[in-house]
Amino acid sequence: MTTRELLYVKTVADAKNISRAARKLFVAQPSLSQSLQRIEDNVGTKLFVRSPNGLRLTYAGEKYYQMACQVLKIFDDFEAEVADLNDLKAGHIYFGITNHLGSFLLPKVLPVFQKECPNIDIDIYEGSTDDQEANLLSGDLDFSIMHAPVADAQPNPSLNYEILANHPFIIAVSSNSPLIRKAVVTEGYEHPVLDLKYLQNEPLLTLHKGQRIRHVTDFALRQAHITPEIRLTSRNYDTLLRLAASGYGYTMVPSDYVRKRHFDESPYYLSIDRKYGAYWSLCITTLKDSFQSKADQHMIELLRKNFKEP
Repeated sequence: MTTRELLYVKTVADAKNISRAARKLFVAQPSLSQSLQRIEDNVGTKLFVRSPNGLRLTYAGEKYYQMACQVLKIFDDFEAEVADLNDLKAGHIYFGITNHLGSFLLPKVLPVFQKECPNIDIDIYEGSTDDQEANLLSGDLDFSIMHAPVADAQPNPSLNYEILANHPFIIAVSSNSPLIRKAVVTEGYEHPVLDLKYLQNEPLLTLHKGQRIRHVTDFALRQAHITPEIRLTSRNYDTLLRLAASGYGYTMVPSDYVRKRHFDESPYYLSIDRKYGAYWSLCITTLKDSFQSKADQHMIELLRKNFKEP
């Protein structure tokens, strides 16, 4: 059993397709298929079966995959430790971040990091929170900048979430929505407070289930015992805000995502009572007990300086 064989199985399992895996590994598809056959022959059982959604791991395949992730992570950590002996003279970091966070965070952090650590290569994975967690667990990412699970979710015990800041969610509606008259100006809130009970029969505009904004929205509505009427699901919260401003429905978004945004027709914002727990926590997420190189630690410290609340 070699690291190449472990990498082959892991890559095919992640891609769920021989052709995609072969392209990612820069090997010919027939060669990869033959290698997998040899691996299965040596193990003595099938690791993959075909399904309508592509290749799927068998029970033995799941065990092999978990072992492969652990061994490859140990190998990567070893390489990082060796690189640390060079005291940042060489190295590589690979971290994840959501698209929105990356748009304003990376221009602040990357130029500073490159100036201080010019010989460190950086790769960035931009994806949803669920995708980032999966890549952390498989050992593909060193760390991620994301948002922690909502209050009633079970955090993955293999991950560590370092909270940097908490941001409340707000409701966006059109400027002539009748909901505005039901909101109450309340000390300590940025906008008039609307009790979520008034949303019972209102059409919701929301994001897909794999996105953390959707997780928080669903949690808050559950707390209010509301089963929402979902009018539209999108991956773009900016689209939802514009539709809310037009009166197509309401949407819930984090307050830090709407500041300094300009619209032809601006939404009207309403705050949510804190009792509903409608907020999310920005965090640095790492795999527990994983090695963090000096380059990782330096990048993480720059991130802390940008986001840590007083």
